[in-house]
Amino acid sequence: MTQQTGGRRVVTNMALSLDGHYAATDPMDMGWVMPYAITDVARDHLTNLWEPATTALLGRVNAEGFLGFWPTVIGMEGADPRDEGFARWLVESEKVVLSSTLDEAPWERTTIVNKPTDEVIADLKESDGGDILVLSSASVIKALLAADQVDRLALTVFPVFLGGGRRLFDDGLPARNTWSLVSQAAGEHGTLSLVYDRVR
Repeated sequence: MTQQTGGRRVVTNMALSLDGHYAATDPMDMGWVMPYAITDVARDHLTNLWEPATTALLGRVNAEGFLGFWPTVIGMEGADPRDEGFARWLVESEKVVLSSTLDEAPWERTTIVNKPTDEVIADLKESDGGDILVLSSASVIKALLAADQVDRLALTVFPVFLGGGRRLFDDGLPARNTWSLVSQAAGEHGTLSLVYDRVR
């Protein structure tokens, strides 16, 4: 894993529908994601994000979802090697979970933190390590975008309209922030991956 000192990047990753939603009207309905999440472009996109990362930062709800599912992929018959690689990384990496309701972590190598997101990021950036990867935790990503603390913004865009639901980009974000496109890929079913770096 890549180790950096004093300059850790904050990398956020989110899947969006073509009409800009990260969740359907029923937030528990993730069926719209599945045909696209298992494409080569989506799997390669995630691999390129976790390989230089040493810390996963998650909100509680996403932590429960990710850490409830991904460890089961390790050793699963027929599992894609990229999925298994991510699962192993998630289990073995440092995990920081933002929560005001959990007192202790039910997962190994996990720290529960009840502090504002910007303070958590400031603490992590002062420590040694690789990228800090925020995995699909919308509330965390929104707070980081609002505070202009995202260094790399990674998106997968799935070619489906949800027609409603929650949006990642709310009004009120810092105006005139500019971003540089550092990678792009298109694949099966029109799945698109985009990675932008913040221009500072």
